[in-house]
Amino acid sequence: MARATFPPLAGVPVPRVRDVAELLKPITWFPPIWAFLCGVVSSGVSVSSRWPFLIAGVLLVGPLVCGTSQAVNDWFDRHVDAINEPLRPIPSGRIGGHWGLWIALCGSALALAVATITGGWVVAATAVGLVFAWIYSAPPFRLKRSGLWGPSAVALTYEGLTWFTGASVMAGALPDASILVILILYSAGAFGIMTLNDFKAVAGDRAMGIRSLPVTLGVGPAARVACVVMAVPQVAVVALLGLWGHGLVAGVVAALLLGQLALMPRLLRDPLKQTPWYNATGTSLYVLGMLATAFGLGGVLGL
Repeated sequence: MARATFPPLAGVPVPRVRDVAELLKPITWFPPIWAFLCGVVSSGVSVSSRWPFLIAGVLLVGPLVCGTSQAVNDWFDRHVDAINEPLRPIPSGRIGGHWGLWIALCGSALALAVATITGGWVVAATAVGLVFAWIYSAPPFRLKRSGLWGPSAVALTYEGLTWFTGASVMAGALPDASILVILILYSAGAFGIMTLNDFKAVAGDRAMGIRSLPVTLGVGPAARVACVVMAVPQVAVVALLGLWGHGLVAGVVAALLLGQLALMPRLLRDPLKQTPWYNATGTSLYVLGMLATAFGLGGVLGL
């Protein structure tokens, strides 16, 4: 590979651990770990018999795959961050030279290595997650520039693939069809959550040519799309849970959905101002519904 891409690291200081940790953004690991735990619960398999695989799975979806995706994103956004966030580890020089790229490459390799000890389906899910991590940020794809493909990629990987990984890690096999259907539905709904996350950067996205839904549709229409996309899959989840005999869980998820619907009018009145509030309230109800559904699928407490 060309020297311009991978120059020697001699003479470039080794990054400090705290700077690498900042690059990997541990706060972003919570959503995929939550979805992973939903997968674990939905499998119905006792944790006591699979705890080494459980630990490996948490490492995979958190610091390895999600952390790697953050390193990839910061590396390919380093020129933009030099303007907008100059104190980030790469543009500030705390992670100098090509260390940012090497960290992303090493994280990818380590994730695949850890995945190999957990089973073939987990390796496949990890590989897909890593591919999306790179094409989301790296040219020529840069999925993040699209208001359709960007949120879709994040929703699929943060919710669907991590739920799949949790169920696969515990079962040691392909999850049941019911689990696959549910994780697809919650991934589809998460597209709305990812669209709401784009509201915090509307001005910057417009200036940088990133065609997020708030930029292309306008703030109000994009907020309405996000609400509909979040709600409709949950209606399907409630219907399926009832059909499969999980009436109590269906009622819990329905109540959580009604709570979200009651909160949405405030969000729609001023999406730019109210999105952080809705993420703390309505989105929290959404992910609680995910966990309740997982309990139902896993047969926990006979629900």
